[in-house]
Amino acid sequence: MQAARLHEYTDDMSEALRIDDVDRPALERSDQVLVEVEGAGWCQTDNHIIEGMWTDYAPQDLPMTLGHENAGIVAETSEEVTLVEEGDPVICHPVQTCGICRPCRLGEDMYCENSAFNGLTTDGGFAEYLQTNERAVIPLPDGVDPTEIAPHADAGITAYHAVKKAVDELNPGDTCVVIGVGGLGHIGLQCLEAMSAADVVAADIKGEALELAEELGARHTVNSAEEDLPDVIADLTDDEGAQQVVDFVGADETTALAPEIVAAGGDHHIVGYGGHVHEPSQALVNGEFSFRGTLVGKYAELQELVALVDRGDVELRTERHDLGEINTVAERLEHNEIEGRAVIQPP
Repeated sequence: MQAARLHEYTDDMSEALRIDDVDRPALERSDQVLVEVEGAGWCQTDNHIIEGMWTDYAPQDLPMTLGHENAGIVAETSEEVTLVEEGDPVICHPVQTCGICRPCRLGEDMYCENSAFNGLTTDGGFAEYLQTNERAVIPLPDGVDPTEIAPHADAGITAYHAVKKAVDELNPGDTCVVIGVGGLGHIGLQCLEAMSAADVVAADIKGEALELAEELGARHTVNSAEEDLPDVIADLTDDEGAQQVVDFVGADETTALAPEIVAAGGDHHIVGYGGHVHEPSQALVNGEFSFRGTLVGKYAELQELVALVDRGDVELRTERHDLGEINTVAERLEHNEIEGRAVIQPP
């Protein structure tokens, strides 16, 4: 089969991955599932993996097939699998978990001590077939297109996971700021609209992104390249600040906004990454606000997100590309030229 594989770390996205002919994965354990990939979303994390940013956090043996946002049709199952059968459409949680370690027993499967992460620590879905396990696959409702939903396996569940934490702290009429209305942010904004009665303020530096935010229900939009976001938030909240901020950018410039825009006792959720948090400890003590990180999400949360998609509350803006165009997609995302999510379709 054909697979897009990373052979060495590089900052040059134009030649990042190589299309190789490799063996179709074989099922080696009794709980495994082989999925014929219909769609695999390209993620900013894929760029970071190519650059070697994850080497200090996750073991990687190169060459490796990337791709952690996967959906498709079950091609084969091992003998003990009962959840799905051949021919079923599924979306694949990016993490294959064991189910028996303490984090799994506590329901915190994202912290599984024996996990394999598709496209990060084991071969992923930029290929014709993906080997995964029963604990990672979620059957799709009738009428849901696997190609269209694929990016929800990471982009969607990560946005949903952050928003779910924020919604727990939001009351009707509170203000929530969404920073960055891109591939994750446009999903998070829809989740906020579906799950809370807060006033959503969307901030971005691109006019097209702000137009999309208005279309998706944001009450206010701010072009932060032209307006001072702290001043706007102060005006909208009578100087109180936003109870929750969901930062889909995670750059130094956006994390630095927290002391000025987060209300006392509120949270600044960091979803995007690549920057740093450099705030003085006194700022956190004075405002008693918190920075909260976001790492993908639980299997059950992906089930919940699929339910929102099935109800029509959350939709993805996607563009589709053949496997051979994969480095072009990597380059375009590196230059912030993709609106929504790009989906790779194997042959």
